[in-house]
Amino acid sequence: MAYILDPFLRDKHEAISTAHTHHWESVLMAEVWRDLGFAVDVIDYRNVGFRPEKHYDCFVSARTNLESLAARLNADCVHIAHLDTSHYAFNNAASYARLRAAQDRCGVSLWESMRLVETNRAIERAHFGVVLGNDVTAQTYRYAGVPLFPLDVPTAVPLPLAATKNFDAVRRRFLFLSSGGMLHKGLDLVLEAFRRMPDLHLTVCGPVSREERFAEVYRRELYDTPNIRTLDWIDVAGPDFAHVVQDCIGVVYPSCAEGQSGAVVTCLGPGLIPIVSRESGLDVDGFGVTLADCSIGSLERAVRAVSEMAAEQLADSVRITRERSIERHSREAYARKYREIVRSILATRSVSSQDSTKPDQTSSS
Repeated sequence: MAYILDPFLRDKHEAISTAHTHHWESVLMAEVWRDLGFAVDVIDYRNVGFRPEKHYDCFVSARTNLESLAARLNADCVHIAHLDTSHYAFNNAASYARLRAAQDRCGVSLWESMRLVETNRAIERAHFGVVLGNDVTAQTYRYAGVPLFPLDVPTAVPLPLAATKNFDAVRRRFLFLSSGGMLHKGLDLVLEAFRRMPDLHLTVCGPVSREERFAEVYRRELYDTPNIRTLDWIDVAGPDFAHVVQDCIGVVYPSCAEGQSGAVVTCLGPGLIPIVSRESGLDVDGFGVTLADCSIGSLERAVRAVSEMAAEQLADSVRITRERSIERHSREAYARKYREIVRSILATRSVSSQDSTKPDQTSSS
């Protein structure tokens, strides 16, 4: 497995990092393969010099070096791409479109706030693809004709649902949470939307200060607009974030391309109603809002619609959001689904394992 090596090098008494979902992904994936009867070797996904010294039945790899590493393995090895972003062509085109749109609105190129994926041929050199995301994400890889298996990411920090929430007090308060790439994630659009809605409040959590050009262009919105509070980077496992979540009703995330947004997944557990683009990689029909498009007008209408819901509707949406988080994004759900995927792959390729006699219970999309 060529993915995240760090959690396998920690002291046995040291906790697995919650800085990103991929730390727990790696551990859970390795445990699934081990429990199915395989011995598992793990290397870092950036390890370009790995030279196999044994026969491997299966090779699971992030996109980065799958093509070069797979070429060194035995001919009968099954290659499984673990895809945590949209295809680079889709992702990069979407990010450049955001750049051009911001140029038109702001008269400046915010290139530091894009999120570009390196060119790779992972899906074209794989026998199977495991895609973190929804059908929009998977669709970006279907051209290759490779069987694809969708997989929801596990939450990095399983935050609890607040025991009580005063919906009349929080219905006008929303959160934007993200890592880097503020233009790509749509913070510029969110800021402009909330600037036009002074009666609604936005809290921004993310390393905005590291993107100096973006922070300068949007300085007024970030730091001088009364209904917008910017906290910059925040530890989602800490008490400050718990207070932010308690004081908000929803999370707004109009990203132009993802695998599946770990930031939004983090917010589902404590019941924040998601207002997201379809390209964010999550299907939220029935409990959240999927934006018709990522225009400022669409953001305004979606946010205001949530803020004007009756308290009973808000309570139902929060409850269902929490239920979906447990059903789809708990670590147990991730391991269960990944096990089904692996067993389906093994059955298809007739790869031997101690568990291969058990019936298959899943199908590819």
